[in-house]
Amino acid sequence: MANTRTAPSGTPTNVSQKHNKGGIGESTLRPDGTLKVTGEFAYSSDMWHEDMLWGQTLRSTVAHAEIASIDISEALAMPGVYSVLTYDDLPAEMKNYGLEIQDTPVLANGRVRHHGEPVALVAADHPETARRAAAKIKIDYRELPLVTDEASALAADAPLIHEGRDDHHAGHVPHPNIVHRQPIIRGNVEEARKRADVIVEGEYTFGMQDQAFLGPESGLAVPSEDGGVDLYVATQWLHSDLKQIAPVLGLPEEKVRMTLSGVGGAFGGREDISMQIHACLLALATNKPVKIVYNRFESFFGHVHRHPAKLYYEHGATKDGKITHMKCKIVLDGGAYASASPAVVGNASSLSVGPYVIDDVDIEAIALYTNNPPCGAMRGFGAVQACFAYEAQMDKLAAKLGMDPVEFRQLNAMEQGTIMPTGQVVDSPAPVAELLRRVKARPLPPERQWETAGEGADVRALPGGLSNTTHGEGVVRGVGYAVGIKNVGFSEGFDDYSTARVVMSVVNGEAVAMVHTAMAEVGQGGVTVHAQIARTELGVTNVTIHPADTQVGSAGSTSASRQTYMTGGAVKNTCEAVREAVLEIGRRKNGSYHPAWATAELLLEGGKVVTDGGEVLAEIADILDGEDPIDIELEFRHKPTVAFDLVTGQGDGHVQYTFAAHRAVVEVDTELGLVKVVELATAQDVGKALNPLSVVGQIQGGTTQGLGVAVMEEIIVDPKTAKVRNPSFTDYLIPTILDTPSIPVDYLELADPNAPYGLRGLGEAPTLSSTPAVLAAIRAATGLELNKTPIRPEALTGTL
Repeated sequence: MANTRTAPSGTPTNVSQKHNKGGIGESTLRPDGTLKVTGEFAYSSDMWHEDMLWGQTLRSTVAHAEIASIDISEALAMPGVYSVLTYDDLPAEMKNYGLEIQDTPVLANGRVRHHGEPVALVAADHPETARRAAAKIKIDYRELPLVTDEASALAADAPLIHEGRDDHHAGHVPHPNIVHRQPIIRGNVEEARKRADVIVEGEYTFGMQDQAFLGPESGLAVPSEDGGVDLYVATQWLHSDLKQIAPVLGLPEEKVRMTLSGVGGAFGGREDISMQIHACLLALATNKPVKIVYNRFESFFGHVHRHPAKLYYEHGATKDGKITHMKCKIVLDGGAYASASPAVVGNASSLSVGPYVIDDVDIEAIALYTNNPPCGAMRGFGAVQACFAYEAQMDKLAAKLGMDPVEFRQLNAMEQGTIMPTGQVVDSPAPVAELLRRVKARPLPPERQWETAGEGADVRALPGGLSNTTHGEGVVRGVGYAVGIKNVGFSEGFDDYSTARVVMSVVNGEAVAMVHTAMAEVGQGGVTVHAQIARTELGVTNVTIHPADTQVGSAGSTSASRQTYMTGGAVKNTCEAVREAVLEIGRRKNGSYHPAWATAELLLEGGKVVTDGGEVLAEIADILDGEDPIDIELEFRHKPTVAFDLVTGQGDGHVQYTFAAHRAVVEVDTELGLVKVVELATAQDVGKALNPLSVVGQIQGGTTQGLGVAVMEEIIVDPKTAKVRNPSFTDYLIPTILDTPSIPVDYLELADPNAPYGLRGLGEAPTLSSTPAVLAAIRAATGLELNKTPIRPEALTGTL
């Protein structure tokens, strides 16, 4: 899979040190890579403790019901069972938790609101004993009317999912079943509509996607002598977990000590609490270590999913191709509890216009409470659903105007200085037109003449070819394009910061550095980048990464494409402070011997203190010899943001914007409704490639997730019962290596002057535009409108 890079001359990178081996800009290999591919890496599910018990959660079998009674007597009587807990056994006054709104009960309190809600906990000396004991708990459910869609949620007589809401989001919503509402009004859509020569409308449906990480939720809670608990867990945000866990346990935060264990993927699905509180409750109740490991079935109920959505769009344009206005309504199904829905609404609304210049907009985004599974963070976070719809609209406008779809997008593409619908100015490079040019200019993969290929043709390359379903009859090719815009970091006034501690010392005569953060390494490569930053800033080769835990300040969540920007920024700042401390010691010890200590710009390079002209002044190890280790911990914050106005949606709500474009080439068997994605070429501005190898991997991974939701991934919820019908990898399909096409990557390095090293968060952007590019290619091949994702065979064959 090829990749190229482009960095304009004179682009600032803010690198304060000269190049050091293994530093910024090199494709340094991951320290955990070999262990993971050989199966030797220890994930959270591999943890073990002497005298350990196993925890099991009993979950509701219905989606909405009163709990008339719970009988735990048979479960408690089983040999090997140590504890059975229900809501009445919770130790503290606080019995709910939540990322933004504390509306999620630790265990159901007299009522369940979704299929799979936790009702009771069991601890036993064997996992099978725990499962059998949980099955013996008898619950009398009295089912209640269901809320499953927009109509049932917003009806005047709709059952209320949460009665008596008093949270800070409820004051501006017209119905209690709306979690959050964000309008954005700019200009005058009615006047702009009069200038339009063409108007296109569309109603789009986006399915519920699962993060489908390969390592199910797991962790180990160990009670301690001080009455607290040590929790080893796979998560995305240690300190957020801590703030939710401690109040429910009735413990001060200092008595809940958390350490990150091996994480088998995340993509947003570990940002919420899953088994953390349950394991701690059982450990404290039994005074024994308790391990919980979800199986795949339970994992589908144990974490939130991507919000399914209905999107209603209208665009207008003049005959020469300039977009006049946009009007849209986005309805996100948040499920039974709030999770990250308010923030997802903010993203969906503020990014719903796409990377285009449109002065007149009327936007509304809402998230609903329903009895469907809870939804929250997933890679792309509201912008994915919007991109699917607005890119379909761009193709409709181009077709109606008789214009090339790429040229139409380029004509309306935003650039640096563009004013967003929220009134925020895009203050760093926005190479939207260039990204589109690059993917379009790339040579197309060669056409395959299946009808004349003969008996020797490799049919495995055909749609459905591995099943020998076709030999090329009815196979047509399509090409489609899409481009998207994503924000980076936490927005809307959130106090988004990260902390890093760096220790510099001498070990065996060599200067070494240790980097300690609470960053959750979930596969994004932070452990690699942090070491690269330390080598670059401190001029040493030997850098160790301390395990992530809550004994250091918060690093925030590993989400929102923020960790390299935020925790990387914290590591950089802290290393700079350590470097100055080293130089200060050097000046104190050696300043009288050489005037350059006082007059020259000094750098740390190759384990030495050197002048900017390359003259060696001292060995770092010699400077630090006999000194206490330099130990500094600092916080890093990005530029401030503000909350969007709840009436107009105006406000500088985002930190940074990032952009990616895709060209999809597909082959479709129009008779069988099967799709083969041949290629997904992508171009993206990354600001600065701190680790080029990781950059390409992140872009290809995000692209593949977008491919999945385009053609196969969807959690199916029965509309009559609100039960999940496919909670397994047998029935919930994700792309394998056989489904993943060639993904050539072309990345630009246009530095953001506000960001560390000029970098731009990159992990989410490719997930946006890959989905609509695939859909556009399928439409081009079939001539069908296709306004729902994922595309299923029956949608292509007309057998719906």
